[in-house]
Amino acid sequence: MCGITGFIGRRDSRVLADMVARLVHRGPDDSGVFEVGPVSLGMRRLAIIDVESGQQPVHSADGTISVVFNGEIYNHVDLRRELERDGHIFKSHHSDSEVIPHLYQKHGSGFVERLNGMFAIAVWDSRSSTLHLYRDHVGIKPLYYALTPEGIVFGSEIKALLAHPAVSRSPDLIAIHHYFALKNTPGPRTAFAQIRQLRPGEMLTFSNGRADLRSWWRAPFGQNAAIGEDEAVAEVQRLLEDSVKLQMQSDVPFGAYLSGGVDSSSVVAIMARNSARPIKTFTMIYDDRIAGKDADRALATEVAEKYGTDHHEFLIRFNDLPDAMERIAQSFDEPFSGVVSTYFITRLIAEHVKVCLSGDGADEIFGSYIGPRSAAALVLRRRIRAGEIAMSSEIAAAMGEFAGKIDYLDRILDRGDDAAQRSAQYISTDEANRALYAPDMARAVVDASTDDIVRSVLKNIGSGDPVNRALALDFETLLPDQVLPFVDRLSMAHSVEVRPPFLDHRLVEYVARLPGGMKIRNGRVKHLLKRAVEGLIPKAIIDRPKEGFLMPINAWIMESLGEFVRDRLSPDRLARHGLLQSTAVQQLLAEHFGRVRDHGNRIWNLLMFQVWWERYQG
Repeated sequence: MCGITGFIGRRDSRVLADMVARLVHRGPDDSGVFEVGPVSLGMRRLAIIDVESGQQPVHSADGTISVVFNGEIYNHVDLRRELERDGHIFKSHHSDSEVIPHLYQKHGSGFVERLNGMFAIAVWDSRSSTLHLYRDHVGIKPLYYALTPEGIVFGSEIKALLAHPAVSRSPDLIAIHHYFALKNTPGPRTAFAQIRQLRPGEMLTFSNGRADLRSWWRAPFGQNAAIGEDEAVAEVQRLLEDSVKLQMQSDVPFGAYLSGGVDSSSVVAIMARNSARPIKTFTMIYDDRIAGKDADRALATEVAEKYGTDHHEFLIRFNDLPDAMERIAQSFDEPFSGVVSTYFITRLIAEHVKVCLSGDGADEIFGSYIGPRSAAALVLRRRIRAGEIAMSSEIAAAMGEFAGKIDYLDRILDRGDDAAQRSAQYISTDEANRALYAPDMARAVVDASTDDIVRSVLKNIGSGDPVNRALALDFETLLPDQVLPFVDRLSMAHSVEVRPPFLDHRLVEYVARLPGGMKIRNGRVKHLLKRAVEGLIPKAIIDRPKEGFLMPINAWIMESLGEFVRDRLSPDRLARHGLLQSTAVQQLLAEHFGRVRDHGNRIWNLLMFQVWWERYQG
């Protein structure tokens, strides 16, 4: 695991050194730079595989190919054997990084399709004076870039790009408009107008002053395979087991997150079956009496005892949050109001291990969130309203939890097309956000529409299966833009590498092709996964409501953080940017603290924007 950065343009060793230094948290163990001709490459290293001889940058034997790389290549052993059979000679003992330049020499830019792993890669080919940038299949590892008059600047995090004098801090107000609905800026945009990010499964080629983007991988949600459920269960078991075993490769101690839910418990169970030593596990607990959290702790403890793990708990209090908010904002470099609990639990993990496996990604491929859960029910309710079918016990069963929420379904359907219906499930709508804007912000965003972002993604999803369409939308938006960023940034803030076995591209491809009814069956979320892990984890975990590593932000805003919130969202502080109407924001706060309406999610969203603005824009 590393942080990578670099640029094409006028060489400046001091600028490169500053860019590399901004990423020290991603790689405190070592650093390396390479400067030749128009290219400057740099990296910080977190030594995990081949600790002694895995330094970067790495080069081909003839020196024509140079690489910096962030991530892990899990199939590097097999790839090295193949290359050695072809006559390639390696300098390192078993570095996964050194496989990349040799593989590029053999297969060209398409080498990336041979990789199983999580990665952001920069390849400099001196023969053609071409820079290639790659991001892994599902976007586990980040990669940002900015085009400049002289060339291109890139890096694992925005902070590295901002250290280059040709990269501007000017905000992208349209991206910020979307943030107020989504809780994150939507890729490829960022909160900075000049900076963009590679999308998952995308590569950028920069040559002769021109940047060309293309996708090299996409999850196949549009292809529904005719596979029986028993066969699918067996294959999910096989693929998940193989993924966990591959991701347990490490030359340093490793552990696992354990929330007491299906996903992390399944990963821990498989790890324990494949380890000669007790697995270190970590869970988060609260000193507040928060609904559901005592059950989390009890079930995590049950799993830890069942598999004899070396279990650790991290206690978090509400007053830990204000002190950490500046550091959390600095970890993202952008406004972000999604889950931030990873920051706190990883602080504990860093005292014990460098690598941790997690259950991330299972929600997005097997179905857990509100969009996929409600997808089939919305289709059935629309057909009932059109007079095509009548309500029956069978239809009610197919609607699952939403059979008793007809008013909710009607409100969603009344919003309009599929995109408008999904946008109605976000924390705010375009209309509600515009009601908060001051004139300057309103003019800047003009008719920008979050609905249109959703509409453009849905347009390119081939599946007609409502559950799979909803899953594909989450997979291409929520997962890479919100879930994976908080996992990566908040763990790397403490120099810990997180590996998500559920996002092995082989497992993703297999599950994506299956019918949605296997994933959510009559309201039972993750039906297929739960069948696959029956007998592996305690029965009490299988069908309990999902909790995960969520923090009780809304409760804390109401009960403990009121003074902090009011100060940060005061008229004087809002005046620093003048983008929001102070009276509208104060009305929102008054309704919330007066218990007239619950605006907890929107207040947290506005609060994190304000913290970001004050740090990055003045």
